Amino acid sequence: MLGSVSIVSVKQKFVAAEDARYPDRWVWVFGYGLGRDSDVAEVIKLLDRAGKSGYTGAAVSFGLDSLCKRDETFFRRLEEVKAACARNHLDIVPSIFSVGYGGGILAHNKYLAEGLPVKDALFEVRGNEARLIPDPPVEIQNGGFEEFSGNRFTGWRFHDQPGEVSFVDTAVRHTGRASLRMENFRANPHGHGRVMQEVRVHPYRCYKMTLWVKTEELQPTSAFMVQVLADNRTLAPIEFNLSPTTDWTKLVLIFNSHKFDVVRVYAGVWGGRSGRFWIDDWTIEEMGPINVLRRPGTPVTVKSEDGSIVYEEGRDYQRLEDPNYSPFRVDRPAPPLRLMPGSRIRDGQRLRVSWYHSQKIHDSQVTVCMAEPELYEIFDHEAALLAKYVNPKKVILSMDEVRMGGTCEACRGRDMGELLGECITRQVQILRKYMPDVQVYIWSDMLDPNHNAHGDYYLVEGDFTGSWKHVPKDLVIAVWGGAPRPKSVQFFAEQGFPILIACYYDAPNLDDVKGWAKVVEGVPGVRGFMYTPWTRKYDLLEEFAKILWGR
Repeated sequence: MLGSVSIVSVKQKFVAAEDARYPDRWVWVFGYGLGRDSDVAEVIKLLDRAGKSGYTGAAVSFGLDSLCKRDETFFRRLEEVKAACARNHLDIVPSIFSVGYGGGILAHNKYLAEGLPVKDALFEVRGNEARLIPDPPVEIQNGGFEEFSGNRFTGWRFHDQPGEVSFVDTAVRHTGRASLRMENFRANPHGHGRVMQEVRVHPYRCYKMTLWVKTEELQPTSAFMVQVLADNRTLAPIEFNLSPTTDWTKLVLIFNSHKFDVVRVYAGVWGGRSGRFWIDDWTIEEMGPINVLRRPGTPVTVKSEDGSIVYEEGRDYQRLEDPNYSPFRVDRPAPPLRLMPGSRIRDGQRLRVSWYHSQKIHDSQVTVCMAEPELYEIFDHEAALLAKYVNPKKVILSMDEVRMGGTCEACRGRDMGELLGECITRQVQILRKYMPDVQVYIWSDMLDPNHNAHGDYYLVEGDFTGSWKHVPKDLVIAVWGGAPRPKSVQFFAEQGFPILIACYYDAPNLDDVKGWAKVVEGVPGVRGFMYTPWTRKYDLLEEFAKILWGR
């Protein structure tokens, strides 16, 4: 009996020591919201499990930075979650203030999206409207894949391994007499099955590209991409999420040509394994002011064709807006420029029009401009509401993956690392204005030179290097990823930041978590770990706790 008591005592001391070593033992609650009672029930079950396994915090992404948009039902459900956290001795940790994924901010003002410039696009007046004239006209040569010899299509810079990976198909096509079919990807040493053409464009213009795709048992579907490249930059980082087998599907994207006059357009698979796909009816066209942004940092300018006259909005032309604005729906016409009665602009006249447009990244990401003053007014308003309704002890700033910036008039020419640091610093100051003792955490990547804090990052004009020099030193850095990042952990430790490890990332097992545990051995300032899934995968929640803090 004494032996068993001794064993229990030793175990209790071990658990207490691990608890002291890692005060932050969190679960990331992802994929649930407060829009349905069924979600709340699932969240509470998860919180109960976390409490039993010694977790101390639940980081939640419930839209708690747009509380002014919520109704009574939302707040009732929020109270239920707060009560479950309290019952399980869990801090509720709101995930807030995203710039890279600007949903909460854009719910307040959609025009706070970062803007890409269109400069001096050519318009022609007909009656009381002016519409875009392609300048110069652009086209995909042989985009219908009608011209070929054997299995080689004319007009294309290349398509992988004609007659072995790429084929002319006259039996399956969207229109016309032929399409491009690709299969047998393992015949390529990299699993590639791609087609590419160089297209001449005008710098700083907006283009829409359309193609039709059909798939049959394609694996993996994530290998299929449509790309627009110039030099080493990706101008259209878009995802389409095709099904393995689907009938002809129309894919549409827009992109800005930036400073380039030639782009390379690709479609196909990079690392395909099996199945096949077809491409047909590929087109490109210059676009008018689709998704035009209207805020101080994204002005609209209308000039005479020679630039000698600058016309006035409200006097010569109506306010230019897109009534169907949506970065997620771009397969539609752009709005015209409408003239005012008594305008100085005449029928038949040609104009040069400049504006800024938003851009979707991947399948849903729209980034916010960090230099627009209204952004901080929204942060302030929402921080006050967060203090009123939640009053958390801890928050985590969702300042990850800021993939646009430096392109509108508000932020052009700024040191992007400094601007990012200023944004984060102001977020912290605003939060502590209403919650003086709140502890602020932040995702690591935009402050990490080993991750995303560098130049040539997506559509950013500028360099995030040095961003970590411009943020408060008491920020807790949530170093994140599936595989361990020893260089990142060491970097933040050397910089003197406290650290939270956000790991797991839906792996089939916890081998990487064990690797993270080894990486942090002896590293000062590591406060704990967060079980971090992205697909509601919580079956390893208890095992995660046993490995890291013995519960």
